[in-house]
Amino acid sequence: MKPSTFSQKFKDQLSRNISVVFPPQRIVSLVPSQTELLFDLGLNEEVVGITKFCVHPAHQFKTKSKVGGTKNINLEKIIALNPDLIIANKEENDELQIKELSARFPVWISDIKSLQDAFRMITAIGEMVNRSEAALRLIQNIDSAFAKADNLHPQFSAAYLIWRKPYMAAGSDTFINSMMELAGFKNVLAHQLRYPEINVMQLKSLQPQFVLLSSEPYPFSDKHVQELEKELPGTKVLLVDGELFSWYGSRLLKAADYFREIRNHLQS
Repeated sequence: MKPSTFSQKFKDQLSRNISVVFPPQRIVSLVPSQTELLFDLGLNEEVVGITKFCVHPAHQFKTKSKVGGTKNINLEKIIALNPDLIIANKEENDELQIKELSARFPVWISDIKSLQDAFRMITAIGEMVNRSEAALRLIQNIDSAFAKADNLHPQFSAAYLIWRKPYMAAGSDTFINSMMELAGFKNVLAHQLRYPEINVMQLKSLQPQFVLLSSEPYPFSDKHVQELEKELPGTKVLLVDGELFSWYGSRLLKAADYFREIRNHLQS
């Protein structure tokens, strides 16, 4: 038997008020890390639409309707799914498309720049989808994992690259910058906002001890490591798991141990 439903008001992380059928029965998620969170909260049936980048968990990715990419949403497919809740993100989704969807459906938008922002998002989504207790347990487990990690002050200077041709880096006011600090890195681009373009000469002038090449959104590989190490003598170039530096949902459970492994490797 389906639970009885009624309309309830919620506030998203842009301080927008939305009215949602509670508990929502048809959810479309437009953000990979938040999609994984919904499934980890037990909403296997309620999630009816995801993006082509919502690859975790793999068995759900295979079966759920795809509604395009995070920046190129297929509005017609979403309309056909007739969701009673859409979950989006200020940075990852296209503003004009989100405005168009908001005219038809309740759209809850996250805005994540720190671990505490992520905790607030998990709490809010848990409340909105009637999974508050599960969300609280998840936050406690993530918080415990980071508390158990060797919580060191940033000790290695680094640049974190997310794109190539042109190179783009994570600057300040980003979730990645916050995660870099937790991983033990001082961001040499912290004086730049958001995701600045940068060239090799500029990287040389900043003299980072490390350049971190993310596995996403650009798929950096070993050949790019070798390429940059030739250009930047004295700087160590590392491939890193972009999901564990940039996903702000339940994947954070794995981030603390991953950051500890990186620090142990660099200190050995």
